[in-house]
Amino acid sequence: MVLLRLWPAAVAASDSLFAPRAHSMSFENYVYIFNDPLFQKSIAVTVAYALIVNPLQIAIALALALLMNAAVPLIGLWRTMILLPVAIPQSVSAVVWGIGLRPDGPVNALLAAVGLEQQRFLTSPNQALGSIILIVSWIGVGYWMTFILAGLQDIPKSLYEAVRIDGANRWQQFRFVTLPQLRRTLTFVLVANTVANFLVFAPVQILTQGGPQGSTNLIMNDIYTRGFVSGDPSSAAAETVILIGLVLIIVLIQFKLMQSSEENST
Repeated sequence: MVLLRLWPAAVAASDSLFAPRAHSMSFENYVYIFNDPLFQKSIAVTVAYALIVNPLQIAIALALALLMNAAVPLIGLWRTMILLPVAIPQSVSAVVWGIGLRPDGPVNALLAAVGLEQQRFLTSPNQALGSIILIVSWIGVGYWMTFILAGLQDIPKSLYEAVRIDGANRWQQFRFVTLPQLRRTLTFVLVANTVANFLVFAPVQILTQGGPQGSTNLIMNDIYTRGFVSGDPSSAAAETVILIGLVLIIVLIQFKLMQSSEENST
């Protein structure tokens, strides 16, 4: 398994050093990529996307996990509805959302029925990225909820009983018992969610192909476009290596911040 994961990365690193404009190994592809306005915009779009979708998904997943852990009516039905998007392939979900959000789709029909102006959800530069964030969150929230719910169910009930005896209200129980006990689970979810969102491809490719005007051109879509549409696999390989390095740096920063936070709380 380790070989299967490392070998493609090694091949990408090797291919990135061979530029069609050079006759030997060089960093020409990296110089070209870093100076390319399309790459610069894709990085900016990807970072903006991740800064919004990561906390949004985790906050909603945590709220849903807290509800699912409580004695709410019809809990089995609610869990099924929340987990249903997880069982559907991303490509299928993207197609369904694409039908729903198109100009003559049911969402715009509903807006028109209540007297609101119809929206260009996937064709407006101001709305397309928000629509992608909504769709990706709908797909991923249930998945991350399962991890947080498992962490909640591992918290000993005796801890809640002890703080209730001391007069703690619900907010204090959440702050001083639930959050500290979920620290490791939330760290895992944060890191895994960050990696997953930097690797998002199918919804973008199916719904917008990176448009309009590059507003949804996440870095994975940019790599695909370079390698398979523009026919420049060496530059695509260089961009892949850059993406791997960027994700590793962000993950290391997250681990450091979580570690320092844990040390300060002890």
